[in-house]
Amino acid sequence: MALVKWTPFGDLGTFRREMDRVFERFFGELPRLDLSGGGWTPHLDITETKDRVIVKAELPGLEAKDLDITISGNTLSLKGEKRQLKEEHDEHHHLLERSYGAFARTVELPAPVAADKIKAAFKNGVLTITLPKTEEAKRKAIPIQVE
Repeated sequence: MALVKWTPFGDLGTFRREMDRVFERFFGELPRLDLSGGGWTPHLDITETKDRVIVKAELPGLEAKDLDITISGNTLSLKGEKRQLKEEHDEHHHLLERSYGAFARTVELPAPVAADKIKAAFKNGVLTITLPKTEEAKRKAIPIQVE
């Protein structure tokens, strides 16, 4: 009797690639989902107001020096690494749920922004990036003339 090795995440990855091909034909290029379990991805909130786009990222356990923020056109990229502290040899772990390692997150912004006016602040594990919109991207009211 031959043993069959089933790799559910490998099969899930194959399924995902096939679904990506279907969606790419219809919608164009889509972001990739990392099913390898090799890293972690910070959660983001992207908010648009009349004058700016605000991106907030949850980055617990990191410091500002661990982060790299870049912008190219309307694409914002966040990179960094959360390092695991050295373990003691006499420790016995009962539960390990925290994620460590490098991450990279790239998002398309909903509007053109003024790259030279971007500000970033990091407080209590939350990175807040304020991206002022270009004048052309700001909404303008159009008055209606009554005849």
